[in-house]
Amino acid sequence: MFNTFYHGAIRKYIVAFGTLFNDIHINRINSSNETIQTMKVPLSYGPKEKFLARSEGDPDLTRPFAMVLPRMAFELVNISYDPERKLNTLNRNVKQNSSNTSQLLYQYQPVPYNLGITLDIMAKTNDDATRIVEQILPYFTPQWTMTLNMIPDLGLNVDVPVILNTTSLQDTYEGDFINRRAIVYSLGFTLKAQLFGPIRKSGVIKRTYTNLYVPPGDTPADEAVGTPISERITITPGLLANGSPTANASASIDISLIDANDNYGYIIDFDGISDTIT
Repeated sequence: MFNTFYHGAIRKYIVAFGTLFNDIHINRINSSNETIQTMKVPLSYGPKEKFLARSEGDPDLTRPFAMVLPRMAFELVNISYDPERKLNTLNRNVKQNSSNTSQLLYQYQPVPYNLGITLDIMAKTNDDATRIVEQILPYFTPQWTMTLNMIPDLGLNVDVPVILNTTSLQDTYEGDFINRRAIVYSLGFTLKAQLFGPIRKSGVIKRTYTNLYVPPGDTPADEAVGTPISERITITPGLLANGSPTANASASIDISLIDANDNYGYIIDFDGISDTIT
């Protein structure tokens, strides 16, 4: 039942989320309102508890590899199905196979899932923390939409909304001069993701038939067995040797030479035949 495939969709969503916040800088000013330091806020993937534990283990930050505040950390915390965005499963995304022009690549409608992601902003001072928070909150009202190339083989670009749900503040300072203070803003986001199934291949339909039946008198359709087919409509693509579309069957090249992305016309033939409904 299950096929082996991997599009790296969840990884792409997480990387894209982190990219939104990986270029935040803050300025530190002196009493004369002059900028004395500009620093980029580091961003890592992982729970805030790990980084706070690292900070508390070396409160003076004297080790060469000590953690420096402020910094940010984000983490995927849950994945849940979203029935409100469910579309018809039989809808397909289709593209011509570049390595075989007589084939189509297709993929059925993706399945909607919500990714819960938490972004934690950790700082020693409230001024540093608010300088970071104020660079983030104005962009979420409460939604920010980014566009990702999710399935390169199909050229499928997807708009992905990121929704800010919650904002909370935690100050770990409890009055003990030994413990180091850490101000933590936690922002809870929902990323409206879509997960895609395997890519399949199929041939290109180049000839279609439509049969027309005319039951005698007032014969109901469910009693029309044996009614002869009065006419059959055949539709095929038409293309001249110079690449121009045509509806003239005698002037068209053979349909086996016509590719799915050619600028072809339509050749419509009406044939009277004597087959019957069976």
